Amino acid sequence: MEAGLMAGDQFPRLNATKCVNGIAEAISGDPLHTFKCKNMDLLDFINHEDLGSTGYYQNIRSGSSTWGWTDPESGREFIASGVYDGVSFIEILPEGRMLPLAFLPKWATLASGAWWTEIRPYKHYMVIGSELVGNGVQIFDMTKLLPLDGSNGIHRFTNAEDLTGHFNETLPVGRSHNVVINEELNYGVAVGVQPRDQGCMGGLHFFTLDDPSNPISLGCDGQDGYTHDAQCLVYRGPDEKYVGREICYGYNEDTLTVFDVTDKSAVTIISRITYEGATFTHQGWVNDVNNQEYIFMDDEYDEYDLVGPAADGYPVTYIWDIRDLENPKQTGLFKATTRGIDHNQYVWGNYIYQSNYGAGVRVYDISSVPSDPTGNSVCEVAYFDTYPEDDQDEGNGAIKFSGSWHSYAGFKSGYVFINTIERGGFLVKPSKYAPCPAKTCNADNCLRSLRAESVSGRLEESQQFCADFTDGWNAQVTDVPKFATEACTGNVISRVSSACSCLPTPTAS
Repeated sequence: MEAGLMAGDQFPRLNATKCVNGIAEAISGDPLHTFKCKNMDLLDFINHEDLGSTGYYQNIRSGSSTWGWTDPESGREFIASGVYDGVSFIEILPEGRMLPLAFLPKWATLASGAWWTEIRPYKHYMVIGSELVGNGVQIFDMTKLLPLDGSNGIHRFTNAEDLTGHFNETLPVGRSHNVVINEELNYGVAVGVQPRDQGCMGGLHFFTLDDPSNPISLGCDGQDGYTHDAQCLVYRGPDEKYVGREICYGYNEDTLTVFDVTDKSAVTIISRITYEGATFTHQGWVNDVNNQEYIFMDDEYDEYDLVGPAADGYPVTYIWDIRDLENPKQTGLFKATTRGIDHNQYVWGNYIYQSNYGAGVRVYDISSVPSDPTGNSVCEVAYFDTYPEDDQDEGNGAIKFSGSWHSYAGFKSGYVFINTIERGGFLVKPSKYAPCPAKTCNADNCLRSLRAESVSGRLEESQQFCADFTDGWNAQVTDVPKFATEACTGNVISRVSSACSCLPTPTAS
């Protein structure tokens, strides 16, 4: 069935359900409401229709981006959840239930191409971008939610009366893929602007936010073409040359591109680097905004096209050392345990939360990366699979664009909101995060195949292969010898990498 076209009554509201033995069975005996999980409990679920989506354009209700806001005075927690026809606003109650409050429609008349509703925070505002032609960038004041208690149903905001501001000044057809915010310096950036052959070629479009009611263009830059997503920060890190400069880390289809945007009229490219398996460089996040040493990045189409380290269909997270901004280095990667496609990921403390489409939200402990930037010590500590439909597929997941689009894990309460394409909003909470186990070299079939003493020269062959395989992280499944591919089934790259780390050091000749 088409994404977002499912009727709301197919997905009823769900009660809190514990994750027990890897399963959260929200409706007994119903496989479509039985979710695979690890260290994450289901608290609530509400479908898009009941969250306010009207579906008035071809009955499409399709979820996309989301972000959260906490009122600093009351501590009340709120979610802005993007859908095809606008934004649903939800209060997250202290007891772990969701209260639908309001809905804001798109600025422009709905038509095709409105799947992407991207939301980012600026102080107590949400800045909303869309690929809907003519929509521009909407700016909404979240304090408008404070008087609402849901007693009169879902409040219907209007753009004419309730929108704080609107930006469309430099967008050729009023369309952008995403919005990026530098909250510290009070400006936004529209990226992925269409069409790509006009204006700044789909690059960075800057606008002021110091007066959200009157956003003004600060210019644009298209020297590296289309930017799909970015993170724009004041640089704080070990590269002394750039301390205090305004940096945008751009995800530009086939490169990680680092921009100095301090002067919006004269943006410079500090570095531009590609990688093995580059297919559609999608999104990433720094390890720590106050000490920018590493970036975690995903490619949306490497799994879909089965190339590079993702040739086996297991999502790949690429690790970049950015301690020298002029010379970023890919130091390693880590892979998911379930086949699928990675989409959006954000760092919260020592953990990275990834929305991996049909594999749901996956949580990884990345605290080891500064001491082990290969990624070999990263481990998955929790997950909640929101898309049971593909659980019986090879690798427990399908390589398609369904399921979890985006999540938000920034609430003090610890609640995590997941926006899904077809169904609606899930509220989950981690039950515990155990530390990553120490790496061991217990022999399995994979390791045995690499060091097989019964095969003359096998160990030496494996040692030479492993040296090349891990050098520079040009790690492709097609590079793995047949004997290892046959023994290291499933997540080939991860299993071979682990086995390589357990081989004895070659004896000097």
